[in-house]
Amino acid sequence: MSEEQKRILEQQLWNIANTLRGKMNADEFRDYILGFIFYKYLSEKMYLYANKLLNEDNIEYNSIDENTPNGKEYLTIIKDQSIEALGYFLKPSELFGFIAQKGGRVAEEDNDEATDNFILDDLTKILNNIQQTTLGTASEDDFDNLFEDLDLNSTKLGRTVKERNKLISKVLAHLNNIDFNLSDTKADVLGDAYEYLIAQFASGAGKKAGEFYTPQQVSTILARLVTVRKSRLKSVYDPTCGSGSLLLRVKREIGEVSEFFGQEQNRTTYNLCRMNMILHDVHYSQFNIKQEDTLEHPQHLEQRFEAVVANPPFSAHWSASQIHMSDERFSQYGKLAPTTKADFGFVQHMIHQLADNGTMAVVLPHGVLFRGAAEGHIRKYLIEEKNYLDAVIGLPANIFYGTSIPTCILVFKKCREDSEHVLFIDASNDFEKVKTQNILRDGDIDQIIETYKKRITQDKYSYLAPLAEIKENDYNLNIPRYVDTSSAEEIIDLATVAQQIKELDNQMQDTDAKIADFCKQLNIPTPF
Repeated sequence: MSEEQKRILEQQLWNIANTLRGKMNADEFRDYILGFIFYKYLSEKMYLYANKLLNEDNIEYNSIDENTPNGKEYLTIIKDQSIEALGYFLKPSELFGFIAQKGGRVAEEDNDEATDNFILDDLTKILNNIQQTTLGTASEDDFDNLFEDLDLNSTKLGRTVKERNKLISKVLAHLNNIDFNLSDTKADVLGDAYEYLIAQFASGAGKKAGEFYTPQQVSTILARLVTVRKSRLKSVYDPTCGSGSLLLRVKREIGEVSEFFGQEQNRTTYNLCRMNMILHDVHYSQFNIKQEDTLEHPQHLEQRFEAVVANPPFSAHWSASQIHMSDERFSQYGKLAPTTKADFGFVQHMIHQLADNGTMAVVLPHGVLFRGAAEGHIRKYLIEEKNYLDAVIGLPANIFYGTSIPTCILVFKKCREDSEHVLFIDASNDFEKVKTQNILRDGDIDQIIETYKKRITQDKYSYLAPLAEIKENDYNLNIPRYVDTSSAEEIIDLATVAQQIKELDNQMQDTDAKIADFCKQLNIPTPF
């Protein structure tokens, strides 16, 4: 997405937010906006595809009369091909532009009474029809209940049907002004919209029960780490995939990914992820996203993936039930992650899913580096027995929306090229402060990746630690133990300090004498 496109997008989102502000909280109107963005995308995709099919007949898709025998014949043929190619179908009268234009007259004229401008029923039917066209087809699971969070009858949109119709009409009118430029494969409309909405309107919307949206800079680091020295990936997996930003960032970095796999517990976010996949032109046959609790009910257990990335919910609670000790993901470690800190539970799960030739990169709170008890036991097993840990990377604090907690990235490989060392990188001081948020710059990201590739020791930045040294530290991975970023203390010249004290003492004596003289002249006692 160009800077101009991004500016226009943000302006329209701001306009929509102003329209919805006061009606509902920020994360709710975020979901409405993103749902309508997705509907607009599907419409534009459908329109372009249908026009391509109709090109030889020199017919525009929106000019087809849906009520004539000839028009119905055209639509039947287009529908069959569209469902196979796109996974869904929309009639000309169901396209976003048609509905937005119809409702736009309400917004422009402020006409509550015009029944021909009423769009709520049409819109509800269209969103249901999108799903209905997929029933019994290969894309059915990927479109199932995608629009369930768009409750057009919610009283939050207005007390009366007319008020709700007017509000939705205004929202669609604003979105109709956004050009998605579908020919631009680098466009990231939903990702940009999601991040903008969280940053501007919902500092807490990216945080639900320990969940945090992954900023694009962090996603980029993870994606580049798992694609080092690779030109394509057979598969990529994210066990806590959220809106899918990490999965799609991997695709953007490497260019070619055959299959995408993910699991997400939150229903709304799961829907956003599927939307995001389709919005980024990932064919419905190429992604497999499931909704369930990853630790308790894993959905891809028998599969292994070439790249695994994740930003799990920090220190989440989980059952830690003893039944998991018979689970092949955890049994070999002899310990389970604590009930109140599932961080290593996610690590164990991800390692189980990692292919022998794969790379895994995960964002975690700093506590995983040094906490003892069961976590210390698991950490020791991963390093001493398995030797999977490849790198530890410290990130700046305050780079996530909704939390200032400092984080780190752990990189794991089952077949490590350098099996005698673990690379430590301290990038915690490399950032730019923008308002209240710390931002990783392109140069900061490049330095992390280049240091990882070269696996070199750099003063006050990185250290290639022998496994023996880590063992001596009792498998404590706290980064300052390995990378000293402290500044050398300034050497104090005691002779100079003594001379300065002597000069100050003389100055004080002179000052006292002056004060005493003034007091004498005024015939008042001195203050000392």
